[in-house]
Amino acid sequence: MSLTDPSYLEDLRQKYRNKFAPEDEIFSHIHRGDRIFISTACGEPQHTLRALMKYVESHPKAFAEAEVMHIWTLGVAPYADEKYTYNFRHNSFFVGDNTRDSVNQGIADYTPVFLSQIPGLINKKRIPIDVALIQTSLPDRNGFVSLGISVDICRAAIDNAKIIIAQTNAMMPRVHGDTFVHLEDIDFIIRHDEPLLEYNPKIPNEIALQIGKYVSKIINDGDTIQLGYGSTPNAILNNITEKKNLGIHSELLTDSMVELIQRGVINNSRKNVNKGKTIASFCMGTEKTYRFIDDNPTIEFRAIDYTNDPRIISQIENMTAINAALQIDLTGQATAESIGRQFYSGIGGSADFMRGTVFAPGGKTILVIQSTARNGEVSRIVPFLDSGAGVTLNRGDVHYVVTEYGIAHIHGKNIRERAMSLIAIAHPRFRTPLIEEAKKLNLIYKDQAFIPGKKGEYPEYLEAVRTTKKGLVVHFRSVKIDDEPLIKDLFYDMSDKSLQRRFMSLRRDIPHEMRQEFVVIDYTQEMVILATIEENGKEVAVGMGQAIKDANTQTAEVAFSVRDSYQDQGIGSELLSYLTQQAQKDGLQGFTADVLVENKPMLHLFEKMGFDMHKKVEAGAYELKMRFS
Repeated sequence: MSLTDPSYLEDLRQKYRNKFAPEDEIFSHIHRGDRIFISTACGEPQHTLRALMKYVESHPKAFAEAEVMHIWTLGVAPYADEKYTYNFRHNSFFVGDNTRDSVNQGIADYTPVFLSQIPGLINKKRIPIDVALIQTSLPDRNGFVSLGISVDICRAAIDNAKIIIAQTNAMMPRVHGDTFVHLEDIDFIIRHDEPLLEYNPKIPNEIALQIGKYVSKIINDGDTIQLGYGSTPNAILNNITEKKNLGIHSELLTDSMVELIQRGVINNSRKNVNKGKTIASFCMGTEKTYRFIDDNPTIEFRAIDYTNDPRIISQIENMTAINAALQIDLTGQATAESIGRQFYSGIGGSADFMRGTVFAPGGKTILVIQSTARNGEVSRIVPFLDSGAGVTLNRGDVHYVVTEYGIAHIHGKNIRERAMSLIAIAHPRFRTPLIEEAKKLNLIYKDQAFIPGKKGEYPEYLEAVRTTKKGLVVHFRSVKIDDEPLIKDLFYDMSDKSLQRRFMSLRRDIPHEMRQEFVVIDYTQEMVILATIEENGKEVAVGMGQAIKDANTQTAEVAFSVRDSYQDQGIGSELLSYLTQQAQKDGLQGFTADVLVENKPMLHLFEKMGFDMHKKVEAGAYELKMRFS
């Protein structure tokens, strides 16, 4: 039995006669200076707001300077219009598209605050609430309505508001969790059915899809993920359809998340907190998603001070927080809320999730950002944040930064290393000025080399995975300009004998000037392939192969080396085989190499490749000329 049944409706109207008052009478209880809370985003009670504005039009002096508060408005927001400045003052915890101009013109307000902290401020009356305008489901036979798709800070607003005005809507789903309110606790009921607001993000473009592809490489089976809204998060979710046993603990639930739940990709089976449950605080989606979450016991919406509490997030094993930014600087601090002095969005929940995830067992924080803005006119990766920009995420909050040009793993890196990592994933057009500015600011080596243009564009197609005959899984990829620390560790972990064999000299040091020659290369003329593995969440170079082309002879001079601790595991064979394969694709006809006479293992490696080999001994070394079969 529901409120739509005539007999039940009549019973409720008789029992709660005063709650079903005419709208004008209901709004007459709002006074000048009252603070009015409105449900979030798609949960906004549209009819109630339209009725409120109609009341203001007919009673222009009914109340003055009422403060309208919410997390984010997605629908109608007439109270932010300049013509209503006598009646309303808009105050948002997150600046939306339809209120941004008002905030930046000074006729509306923005309160920067972590979303997790808002309920506590309301409970302590630091942010007092006089009137709560909410939208709910129809009541059940026990008189309970559900807050449906907007729980977030509604729970705190309801618990503290002097007057609660609820629009009951048959189209609002009944969502499990901390969503239920009894009619006894509601002061006035406005009975009106209407379609809920829907959020349809833009179809991911090529840039978003490429970012999604890179992020999917970081997400592992069994991870619990948090994502924001927009085309890039959708692209990320579209790229993880082959993952298994993912979980959701997020402030926001979206259509794309629900699609992965329905496909079995997300089942929450490995969560150690709220196992088996998808946890969110509000939903921005479409009608099909609203139907899916209706009375679905696997979906629970909780108040924002639970979902976003860094202390709770830090307990979730393998938590992966994925958030976007407007700008990031070379030191790793980012803004997600403003463009210089212009307020654009808000702190939101990204800071809550990124900070909590940093402390979670196996946690990973990922910042996604398109490399440019304003149709490619400006770089989003900058030397330092623009003057006036709010630092939403500090230098310790971010583990990975992903653009359409790759992944920068900056966690635990020093300023010089992270600056180079971020430059490596900036738009190619801006890498040269970023290098030059970073030199001036003493962020990187003063003599840092760089090859601009096509010659310096990272060849992603050279990435591969190989399993050696000894069963070791090794990742192959070309070097990047930020790989100098990996090269340093590789060489300095080699014995004197191995260094002598590699460089055919007695030198024991490989200084910065020399290491640069291995990582700053002309990709059109040289291949430098790293063989890497992951140890304790860190990429480690266990070998390196190099092939420098000679256009006159259609051959390449080849050399490679392997860490002593990883020798005799087949890495050298796989490296040489891979270099040979790529050289043949490039139309080369063979290799040349210099090998010390005493370096029998290296000579044997070349011999077993089956090349047509010619050897010449000079000054204690073989000069090898090898033709491909």
